[in-house]
Amino acid sequence: MKQVLCCLLALLFTPTILAADMPLNMTSGVTEISNKVFSLHMTILYICCAIGLVVFGVMIYAIINHRRSKGAVAANFHESTKVEIAWTLVPFVILILMAIPATKTLIAMEDPSNADLTIKITGSQWKWHYSYFDQDISYYSLLATPREQIEGKEVKGEHYLLEVDKPLVLPVNRKIRFLMTSEDVIHSWWVPAFAVKKDANPGFINEAWTRIDKPGIYRGQCAELCGKDHGFMPIVVQVLSEADFDNWIVEQEAQASAAAAEAQAALSKTLSKEELMTQGEQVYTAHCAACHQPNGAGLPGVFPSLIGSPIIKGPVADHLDVVLHGRSGTAMQAFAQQLTATQIAAVVTFERNAWGNDTGDTVQAADVNQANSGASSNTDTGTDAGTVAEATQPNSAPATPSAESPTAAEEPKALVLDDLTMDELMAKGEQVYLGHCAACHQATGMGLPGAFPAIKGGAIATGPVESHLDIVLHGKPGTAMQAFASLLTPQELASVITYERNAWGNNTGDMVQATDVNQQGQ
Repeated sequence: MKQVLCCLLALLFTPTILAADMPLNMTSGVTEISNKVFSLHMTILYICCAIGLVVFGVMIYAIINHRRSKGAVAANFHESTKVEIAWTLVPFVILILMAIPATKTLIAMEDPSNADLTIKITGSQWKWHYSYFDQDISYYSLLATPREQIEGKEVKGEHYLLEVDKPLVLPVNRKIRFLMTSEDVIHSWWVPAFAVKKDANPGFINEAWTRIDKPGIYRGQCAELCGKDHGFMPIVVQVLSEADFDNWIVEQEAQASAAAAEAQAALSKTLSKEELMTQGEQVYTAHCAACHQPNGAGLPGVFPSLIGSPIIKGPVADHLDVVLHGRSGTAMQAFAQQLTATQIAAVVTFERNAWGNDTGDTVQAADVNQANSGASSNTDTGTDAGTVAEATQPNSAPATPSAESPTAAEEPKALVLDDLTMDELMAKGEQVYLGHCAACHQATGMGLPGAFPAIKGGAIATGPVESHLDIVLHGKPGTAMQAFASLLTPQELASVITYERNAWGNNTGDMVQATDVNQQGQ
């Protein structure tokens, strides 16, 4: 208590520049806004301290000099107009003096216009997803603290619970606009060094911005109680020089191309059960153990057990569907966009054979691709899914279709270009819309006036189909509308466009198929 009192007294008589380095005080941060917030904090603190000194000074003076032992006689008066005016005007003037700098700072904090870079931040239990507009870069950022440290089996590291596998990378000296939303519950993206703290609400978009002055690594965390693993949702931001950031963008684009090529090549590979189990355990620990527990037992009443579960023991196709597309109304997320086909195949294989489940099933990347493309699965309980993979895409088949391999050339077409009925398109389109579009345009299609246009009755959704396809495929430069050509399959794109053109009373009657999407994209 004595140390705290000493620090507070020292803070009162310390210049603002030196006060920023005191351990109990707010830090000044590394942005213009954070410096304004710090200056505002110090201004208000000094005003409050001055008021306290005056009030307590008068009280102490009165107690000492007007005590009964000195023969003081209390004045007897009431309803003094002068006193009433004084104790009304003085606080009013003080509040005005405090409100002027506070209002200036708040207005500056809420001005994300003319940004050089826009990043969409999506919170989910319990990870962050970052999407760079105009660069087509998108990835998830997960806690990287080893499970052994969390369970107390190892000594905690320097940045315990404040380290991630992939940090958000930003440049210095550029205005960065953040669009924040959530896939499930309310989260809050908070980095103290930037003076940015904004709630991420499901179905809504909040805006914030920053311009960082110094390169470095800055840490934060979710500042909203978002569930049982709220404390395991850190934020790490790596700030690079402008030249290094531009080089990083080029590297990420190259890595994305390499990853896409690797994912395509993986479709023709057949991994052994041991390889799938090893990789599947790693994926499960990183992405599933937070809810279902490392031993698969889940949390009764909250997260179901995977030991002997009907999903695990049932048809492989149903298991894949839940992992790929999630389950509406529950905390089960869709992992189709979070994990590669190989990772999903491995984790499904692991879940079906770990903890005594022992179904004997193995799932390959080709099976995941087939299930994600909307084609019917041929795998059942007790059937080795690897056999199906070998039958549809044998290792001897060339990766690129050719005239000598008509089966290999025709198979992808059968997987992703089958015509669907209106009901099938609408059902699938609603899933895609809620997963990728509702955060901006709202689940009701009403958008956010001034930020995101309404699709309900909108000119794009009720106009020519070609224009609708073009904007969904290629985005719209200068706006937050990103290109989905590389993010969704042709079947998903066809479904969501059909849904948008016929939902909320639009009722154009138009149906779009995967072949139309492919034709438009060429």
